[in-house]
Amino acid sequence: MLDLLRTRTGFILILITLVFIGIGLRATGNMGLVQDATFGVFTPVEIFLIDATNGVNNLFGGFQDVNKLRAQVKQLQEQLNTAVIDSVRVRELEIENSELRAQLEYKQANPDYLLSGATVLEENDTRARVISQDPSALVNYILIDQGREEDVAVGMPVITPAGLVGRVTEVGSTWARVLLVNDTTSSVNAVVQSTRATGVIQGQGQGSDLLIMRYLPLGDSVKKDDLILTSGIGGAFPKRLVIGQVIQVRQRDTDLFTEAVVRPSVDLSRLEFVLVMKKFTPADITTEPTPTPTPSPTPTRVPTPAQ
Repeated sequence: MLDLLRTRTGFILILITLVFIGIGLRATGNMGLVQDATFGVFTPVEIFLIDATNGVNNLFGGFQDVNKLRAQVKQLQEQLNTAVIDSVRVRELEIENSELRAQLEYKQANPDYLLSGATVLEENDTRARVISQDPSALVNYILIDQGREEDVAVGMPVITPAGLVGRVTEVGSTWARVLLVNDTTSSVNAVVQSTRATGVIQGQGQGSDLLIMRYLPLGDSVKKDDLILTSGIGGAFPKRLVIGQVIQVRQRDTDLFTEAVVRPSVDLSRLEFVLVMKKFTPADITTEPTPTPTPSPTPTRVPTPAQ
């Protein structure tokens, strides 16, 4: 049989025989048996091929869906980033507007001061900078965007509506360096508001933002929660600028003076906008009388008529 299949004549004879068998089966009505057998053999193969084709289509379709989802996620992320940036900008504008409005109100409330607004360009991150070979020579400062072109000069006080910031120590054409009041080399003549006792405000050093008021008289010259103001003595600063509030009093029997720890009224680590005081009238407020509380009148008791 195999030899017959290998020859061309044998293959043709077998093919003719199968044709006659098929004609006979169709004539007798038994062709369905051959179809059933054929379907039984090839149907599983066909189902396998169809499933494989659908699987490939689903795979590529899944890849397309994933790519679409990635594109949508990217678009939504970009929209979210834009919304966050816009929200931050609006909030920053609100904060800036609030600070500038406070500066304007302060200027309007103090017409005798010639004030110029300035923006803080830089503040030293470590709150201290070595300025000489001596490692103890540290200075707290900020840089502002006002200089000689805006008539800023060395020695001018720098403030915010909350109180004293410091004074200008160096000036460029469009910038100036401001020594902060909490620097150890800074010195401000000050007065206790309630008692009119005078002293000198200096920085505490050692990385602290707190101030020390030195050379106060012994006794009850100062107490906790007292407000400390510039005294105007010496003319370097105007009078009645708020410096801070007393949080601790240091007094020992062996000391010649009392010291007070003062918290600045201005947050010196978060300065953005300041005012440069270009002109003011020096005055000494220590000669002014200490305000005394006005006693409230005692209500007169009206006798009740006898019944």
